[in-house]
Amino acid sequence: MKKFLQPSGANANILIRLVVGGVFLNEGILKFLYPVAQASGRFARIGIPDPNFFGPFVGTVETVCGAMVILGLLTRPAAMALFINISAAIFTTKIPVLLGHGFFGFSLMKLHHYGFLSMVHEARTDFSMWFGLLFLLITGPGRWSLDALIIPKKVQGAKSA
Repeated sequence: MKKFLQPSGANANILIRLVVGGVFLNEGILKFLYPVAQASGRFARIGIPDPNFFGPFVGTVETVCGAMVILGLLTRPAAMALFINISAAIFTTKIPVLLGHGFFGFSLMKLHHYGFLSMVHEARTDFSMWFGLLFLLITGPGRWSLDALIIPKKVQGAKSA
């Protein structure tokens, strides 16, 4: 668990945190501002069960964890929550585009083309966020983070020992 909370990584990791956290923070806020288009209404159209629960739930996760990633506060746990979130989004919305039909109750969005290239096009932001979160999970938030300020120095020093 100590390694999971370790504020490791380069100073430049703040750039990844700002981009990834900023995208999720924005998307989370949009789910509250436009629930029919971005949250419960969209989730119902996709086929997500109990969209009136999961819309606000996902909006909260994206808003809170996005802000935490930006600040570098409990970065790896926040990144893990967002990693699960974006993985579910890819599974429920982009796999049907790849297959060209709905599956497991998840519906297919209306596009001009389906298949691998269309799925990659539709998922470009999702994949960027997925890999950005994976990067943060592996490397950590960097030294310019709240984690680096609040994690006890003896825990930080344990890594170099």
